[in-house]
Amino acid sequence: MSNKFSIRRRVRFGDCDPGGVIYTPNIGFYVVEAIRSFMDKLLEAPMERAFFDMGILPPAKAFSVEFVSFMKWDDEIDISVSVKNIGTSSFTFLLAGHCANDHVFSSEFTQVCIDPETKRPTPIPQALRDKLAEHLDG
Repeated sequence: MSNKFSIRRRVRFGDCDPGGVIYTPNIGFYVVEAIRSFMDKLLEAPMERAFFDMGILPPAKAFSVEFVSFMKWDDEIDISVSVKNIGTSSFTFLLAGHCANDHVFSSEFTQVCIDPETKRPTPIPQALRDKLAEHLDG
């Protein structure tokens, strides 16, 4: 698999505010959708099922977004996903959105591995760590 991963997402009318610009909270759906697509491909299975099979739950720990330019109804946004950091029990994704080669947003999204029973952080399973390491940014 290539170290570069991206998806294309068209801004739908319902994603926008009355001015025709993407409604701020909806960018979170774009980010999560891109990460899920990346992880489904990386793990060769639906992300949630693969995590459950590894004995972990993957809640979000942190999410940030910086808007660089407007995203409007009917724009096609190319969203790239890479791995920024792999910690002991958490990992961070780096995302960038482009529309017609113009940078429109940047985002970071951190997930933490927790034990399903104790709900406490647990080390990233080695198989997941190895797959994530193949996509470290830089």
